Amino acid sequence: MSDVELVVWDFDGVLNANVVKGRFVWADRMKEDLGLDPKVFSAYLFGSGLMKDVVRGRKNLSDVVDTWLASQADAPTPDRFLDYWFEQDARPDPEVIGWMQAHTGRRVIGTNNEALRAHYIETSMGFAERVDHVFASGRLGVAKPDPGFWSAVERWAKLRPDQILLVDDNAPNIAACQKRGWQGFHFTDDTRADLPMRLGIV
Repeated sequence: MSDVELVVWDFDGVLNANVVKGRFVWADRMKEDLGLDPKVFSAYLFGSGLMKDVVRGRKNLSDVVDTWLASQADAPTPDRFLDYWFEQDARPDPEVIGWMQAHTGRRVIGTNNEALRAHYIETSMGFAERVDHVFASGRLGVAKPDPGFWSAVERWAKLRPDQILLVDDNAPNIAACQKRGWQGFHFTDDTRADLPMRLGIV
């Protein structure tokens, strides 16, 4: 689309195919590989609300993981656990990345990730070389769909809201950005084939 000057790409579930039917699949083999129960970990981190503070940079992921691992028998070190998590969660989608690179406008990643994984995405996964900037909630102190997330992108881009397109698999994020005046594309299994036309690359 010629009126899109900047595309903001969500990472998990869009550029990174680590979400299957709404479920993050990185921990599927945690029990077999590390001897840790993924359901117990999920309840600790996500069920407790801790992750909301982590993704906004209010708590350090390594410290939060360390506290949980200390309660588990024969647990790996926090560094080893995070290495496992990030490696298992790295599932770049070549087709979507190709569409991202084919669009002639500016491109950034806008993700609800804390600083450690954002750094991994940039360096180990190589996305720092593929996009102009990575907006990560843990660095900004705000997460999508908070208004502060959108305003941080706007200040950096120096564009009108209607010149920005968000590609995201989260419907509330799409609704929030559109309320602000952005364009939005809700990325799902049913809509992904329509994305190249939305970007104007076919």
